[in-house]
Amino acid sequence: MTNFISVQLKKASEVDLAKPLCKFIQQSYPSGDAQAEHCRAAEELSKLRKSALGRPLDKHESALETLLRYYDQLCSIEPKFPFSENQVCVTFTWKDAFDKGSLFGGSVKLALASLGYEKTCVLFNCGALASQIAAEQNLDNDEGLKAAAKHYQFASGAFQHIKDTVLSALSREPTVDISPDTVGTLSLIMLAQAQEVFFLKATRDKMKDGIIAKLANQAADYYGDAYKQCQYKDTLPKEVFPVLAAKHCIMQANAEYHQSILAKQQKKFGEEIGRLQHAADLVKTVASRYDEYINVKDLVDKINRALTAAKKDNDFIYHDRVPDLKDLEPIGKASLVKSTPVAVPLSQKFTDLFEKMVPLQVQQSVSVYNQRKADLVNRLIAQMREATNLANGVLASLNLPAAIEDVSGDTVPQSILNKSKAVIEQGGVQTIDQLIKDLPELLQRNKEILDESLRLLDEEETTDNELRTKFKERWQRTPSNDLYKPLRAEGANFHNILNKAVQADGQVREGYQSHRDTIALLCKPEAELNAAIPSANPAKTLQGSEVVNVLKTLLASLDEVKKEREQLENDLKSVNFDMTNKFLTALAQDGAINEEAISVTELDRIYGSYTQKVQESLKKQEELLKNIQNAHQDFSKMKQSNNESNLREEVLKNLAVANDNFVELLANLKEGTKFYNELTEILLKFQNKCSDIVFARKTERDELLKDLQQSIAREPSAPSIPLPTYQTTPAGGTKPAAPSTPTPAPRTMVGTKPQPPARPPPPVISAASSSPSASAPSGTAAAPPSAPAAPTPAPAPGASASSTLPSQAQGPPYPTYPGYPGYCQMPMPIGYNPYMYGQYAPYAPSPVFQNPGQPPYPQQPGYPFPQQPYFPQQ
Repeated sequence: MTNFISVQLKKASEVDLAKPLCKFIQQSYPSGDAQAEHCRAAEELSKLRKSALGRPLDKHESALETLLRYYDQLCSIEPKFPFSENQVCVTFTWKDAFDKGSLFGGSVKLALASLGYEKTCVLFNCGALASQIAAEQNLDNDEGLKAAAKHYQFASGAFQHIKDTVLSALSREPTVDISPDTVGTLSLIMLAQAQEVFFLKATRDKMKDGIIAKLANQAADYYGDAYKQCQYKDTLPKEVFPVLAAKHCIMQANAEYHQSILAKQQKKFGEEIGRLQHAADLVKTVASRYDEYINVKDLVDKINRALTAAKKDNDFIYHDRVPDLKDLEPIGKASLVKSTPVAVPLSQKFTDLFEKMVPLQVQQSVSVYNQRKADLVNRLIAQMREATNLANGVLASLNLPAAIEDVSGDTVPQSILNKSKAVIEQGGVQTIDQLIKDLPELLQRNKEILDESLRLLDEEETTDNELRTKFKERWQRTPSNDLYKPLRAEGANFHNILNKAVQADGQVREGYQSHRDTIALLCKPEAELNAAIPSANPAKTLQGSEVVNVLKTLLASLDEVKKEREQLENDLKSVNFDMTNKFLTALAQDGAINEEAISVTELDRIYGSYTQKVQESLKKQEELLKNIQNAHQDFSKMKQSNNESNLREEVLKNLAVANDNFVELLANLKEGTKFYNELTEILLKFQNKCSDIVFARKTERDELLKDLQQSIAREPSAPSIPLPTYQTTPAGGTKPAAPSTPTPAPRTMVGTKPQPPARPPPPVISAASSSPSASAPSGTAAAPPSAPAAPTPAPAPGASASSTLPSQAQGPPYPTYPGYPGYCQMPMPIGYNPYMYGQYAPYAPSPVFQNPGQPPYPQQPGYPFPQQPYFPQQ
């Protein structure tokens, strides 16, 4: 009697997980031991997939354990890798578990670049394999019963989980086998079978009949619900529907049988007979309708024996009234089963391969935090550099410290000599010229990489649009235009960055051209530099004065402030704090990360003291510059005023400004060169991302085209064509007599295909119609016979020409080659179709249809093949 339903496994196409995951790891993590460990974990994951999906699985616990471990790994990597069509793009292809394919090849399958789709399909296989393992258990012992019940409940939970999550996990309509309706029905079937197993165990353990009846009645209820859900669907295998119907009746019959035993114990003999009669009717229905699927002979015999004995006792002894079926009290229900919820990890042997890799949400939070930190550090450094440039500009405008060092008026001040030496050591104008010359090449390289990346997207999008226009609604995949929006936004951002870089390069060149001559003068040897500076009378009386001493002290203090800033800038750059643990803790405690609140708090704690030092430095410089300007005014009043002195001071100021400009230009050009080199690496990663997604889209496109070709090949080429009138009307033109009995409506056969029409017999050509003019209608050329045919008896004398025509339209009588059967195509209602034939091996007209002494029929000029017989419409 026991016949349990098991679910077929879905089949997956082979996928290499290691390559795309390793590529993402190499792009996202610094090289080292951690990166190598993550790559090894990716290779292990790919091997685990092959073990779980790349081979037939035995109906054993170990095979199910492998599937469960792979599912657990998918759940563990989901928050750590950005699986999507435009990031880590891996296309998973699965076939429908219940589709058997067709004569033209291929079964229904779906390919998606979605980890949620992979998880759904793997969980489906977990439930399917659990159902197969349960069906293989020996139900004659307690261990087998317990194992079967456990696996059926797990399968029910797996299918129920898919029902609840499949639509949110997929970006498009799923295949029928994992649709919510199908998996919901499967979940209920598995639950019903688990309840039946508990009924079998209760029967085996000889529990009270009242309890057994309730267990059976609950199982019948589950089977009935499953039967209602799938009775109007043809998605499940054909044997599922009758098995469910039979199981519903069998479980209800068992419930009535055991309730009848309880009624007998309570001396309700009429109720006993009524319930046994109902049980007998139920099993009789099963035996008559579903005996092909379930054998209920033992149950029928048991119920009939009990019914015979009960009737005999009641007739001779009790004479109790047998109530009607509707008057019987309902049997209670007792459910001992429930769907096992899917709680990761499902495997008892699970170990996370990527345990040391932080979740993607934490990675994103760390990335945003690093950006906040960089903005804060850059802002503080920019404030200090702007303050230093301001101080240098003020000192240069006052010709300090050169003015207080110019003792003789004929020699180069020591500060100018120091600046000249520093500029020469750094390469002078030659270094600046080379860096400026290199910038356009670096810029062009970056433009080419970016343009090539966008070209790949443009070409693939153009192809996708053309195919979408061609196939219209058949082309069911995400449009490239929508998919590439993030990449195009990223590309537009790179364009803006390059445009700003070009503007910055122009400003640097412009500033260099205006100061190049002075910088070149500063790079000359001391003798030439001294000759280029005008001489002036010495101001020996000012040396050693109070004003000069004050200026020297203030300048020394300002130099100290500058040195402190350099150290402070180095300290700011060297500060490093890993926020990973902070974010992991927040994620574990709250289930989410409030990145902004955590980052702002930590940045204030780490950089608060540095921010305070920067503000103190700026305030101190402001006071020093104010004092230096006041002291310089006193110094200027004390100096002897003459034209030579003013001209000399102006040149010295320009040299000081040239030094500051050289330092600034060199720093800007080095930063520009570094910017372009770093941007090249970023653009190469962007190009790899574009090429990867284009390659994945191409693979998906080829797969979809293949599926479309197969689906188009499976479709009928044309609707059914009504027969012409000459095929349905007799030669005399009168309608056939109506049959005496009505013709039944044609029965629709599900799954059958239209058959080609039967091959008609060859035409009959009488001796009277041997000439073309006699055998062809007016205005129509006679058609010669195109192939030899068996002789046909001539028509009766006096028969009309139309009476010799066959009742159905004839196609050309195709020749039969030795060893090959004849080939019959659809009949052609036209006289001649030159495209139906090949270009070689003309057929010779058969002498069978020629009168003795008459030459063969002439062939049409230029057409080596015989024409088809022409039959006029009636």
